Amino acid sequence: MTTKSVTTAPKSTVRVAPSVLAGIGAFAAVGAYVLVTSIDLGLWTSLGPGPGLFPFAMGAVLVAMAVVWLLQELRRPSETAEGVDLGLVIAVVLSLVILAAVMDLIGFQLGMFLFLMYHLKLRGRRGWPSSVITALAGSFGAFYAFNYGLNVSLPVSAFPLLNTIGL
Repeated sequence: MTTKSVTTAPKSTVRVAPSVLAGIGAFAAVGAYVLVTSIDLGLWTSLGPGPGLFPFAMGAVLVAMAVVWLLQELRRPSETAEGVDLGLVIAVVLSLVILAAVMDLIGFQLGMFLFLMYHLKLRGRRGWPSSVITALAGSFGAFYAFNYGLNVSLPVSAFPLLNTIGL
């Protein structure tokens, strides 16, 4: 029995991947930018919350989440995959471009539903029930939450037929 193993502190082998650190830094930078620019909008008015209060809160949440993420990575680094799945990156970017292009034409609800179904069912190979429920919540649920809960108008379809049925 040796006393060296008891008295010697274990060496730390924590190593966070540079790509993960870049992601954490990007989230923290975006959060800090939103924090600073939202102050100019006014956080509080004589009538109540100002137009900058919600972005300020979201910026604070982004910065806090970046700090939590950094602490988690320092405690237990996530495993990074070898290389990047270029097909996945192209599929996500291309589907986002298509969604942005057709959003004003087919509306938020239908466009987001198709976008989510593509990524959940076709790309992610999830089951039908969970894909449909998640896509419905992410498209129709988000539309009603923004339109009626937050009074933020999201695009509706430019086609009269789709528009008459509430899309």
